Amino acid sequence: MLCSPSLQQYIVSDPVSRDAALIDTVLDFEPTSGAISTHTADKILSFIDAHSLNVKYILETHAHADHLTAAQYFRHKLPGVPVGIGARISQVQNTFAPVYGLDSKPDVFNGVFDLLFKDDEEIKLGSLICRVLHLPGHTPDHIAYLIGDAVFVGDSIFQPDVGSARADFPGGDPKALYSSMQRLMNLPATFRLFVGHDYPVDRAELCVSTVAQQRASNKHAKVGVSQEEFVQLRAERDAILGAPRLLHPSLQTNILGGRFPRDENGKPSFKLPISTPISL
Repeated sequence: MLCSPSLQQYIVSDPVSRDAALIDTVLDFEPTSGAISTHTADKILSFIDAHSLNVKYILETHAHADHLTAAQYFRHKLPGVPVGIGARISQVQNTFAPVYGLDSKPDVFNGVFDLLFKDDEEIKLGSLICRVLHLPGHTPDHIAYLIGDAVFVGDSIFQPDVGSARADFPGGDPKALYSSMQRLMNLPATFRLFVGHDYPVDRAELCVSTVAQQRASNKHAKVGVSQEEFVQLRAERDAILGAPRLLHPSLQTNILGGRFPRDENGKPSFKLPISTPISL
């Protein structure tokens, strides 16, 4: 596990074969200057080399709206390693293509991901079996990866004292998010849930909790909290949340599988949709 501020990315490996997967990798991006760097990703490459890992998959839990995936950088550095995501990514692509003018480019999404996982599909990491769990709500395409007693949950649940992710993005659904969280809490009590983000107030940053801990103390959806209560809570919370700082660069990159959109001259660039109170 490698932490950036409030953000986790993971390396999972089979101790016998050393086959490995990367989950939710990150590019470093400075929006003021537009500079993109690979400092964080290069730390992962160093770890891979130091431990002689054989990376078999580069995996995404969903199309993130708060950071740029490093999937294509790793694909470049690790030739032949496929990038995988849930098959419902097409819903997110279709939603945002017109927002960023991508709908005018034929076949723009063809082949941007190598693997589109179906619900409950399984892949192998050496002797380990990785099962795909569809966990919609935060986004419609959201999945988790269940490997042994470890679940890499992305943004489908947060640490118990943080609770849950927002459900107000296009395609988000608080009822579906509640059901996804309950699905996780119905796993065996000792199973470990590795989160994609942590936003602590008065403690050190954490990456993992157990199902038992979530059942007992998740501040938004612990045992005894009804769907109606959760939906009301999420509506109140989401109403005061601002847009993620890297919303537009992240979505434009991530729905393209980590590739950068290009302007009419073929240069990497991002579009910034704006809203104005008057017609100018």
